[in-house]
Amino acid sequence: MKIRLLTIAAALSAMAMAASPAPKYKLGPKIRLFNGKNLDGFYTYLKKDGLNNDPNKVFRIENRTVHVSGTDYGYFVTKKEYENYYLTAEFKWGEKTHPPREGKARDSGILFHVVGPDQVWPKSIEFQMIEGGTGDILMVGNTMLTVKGQTKDRGRFDRFEKGPWKDVVGYRDPKREVEKPHGQWNRVEMWAKGGTVLYLVNGVLVNEGTNAAITKGKILFQTEGAEVYFRNLILRQIE
Repeated sequence: MKIRLLTIAAALSAMAMAASPAPKYKLGPKIRLFNGKNLDGFYTYLKKDGLNNDPNKVFRIENRTVHVSGTDYGYFVTKKEYENYYLTAEFKWGEKTHPPREGKARDSGILFHVVGPDQVWPKSIEFQMIEGGTGDILMVGNTMLTVKGQTKDRGRFDRFEKGPWKDVVGYRDPKREVEKPHGQWNRVEMWAKGGTVLYLVNGVLVNEGTNAAITKGKILFQTEGAEVYFRNLILRQIE
């Protein structure tokens, strides 16, 4: 009987984690940041080649996805700034990793509330995407956020219930992995309203912060040493 009750409790806990705790805000119409055909509405920046200069085709449009090779550090980023919105995106990892992160956990991310000059990396808050740690929050450029009563202006807030982490390619969290198996599409959701941010990965709440020092800016998608694909980049304003 005890084993059966523990099994039921574990199942209920899994169901609770799977339920998307989306805030109940009224949302505006869908804005497709990526039109599936080209990077209109974005510009690119690469550490080696600078602004809107991509001779090695780090960013390629294939089958309505943005295929990011990962061979250079940089990003494609919205030309417009946004505030008070709900963002959804899908990503999946490719196979290749490149120096200086060759053989290390595949790494990328979505930086939002991006302000200031183009560089690697501009001032912002990051929705970290990394094998074994997707859903971590990174503070970039000495911005500020509070998570569970702790305030930081640099560094990282681990995602909720994160287990031990190793920087090796293919790594999966042995405690609570929220990413789907390698090669499958993952859905990330991010709510930004005023100074509050909330992250979900595949419908699971993984992080939440308040009192953000920046609440408006561009939205940036990284290339950071790993092959990755993006699609269905959709924004809806919180009305």
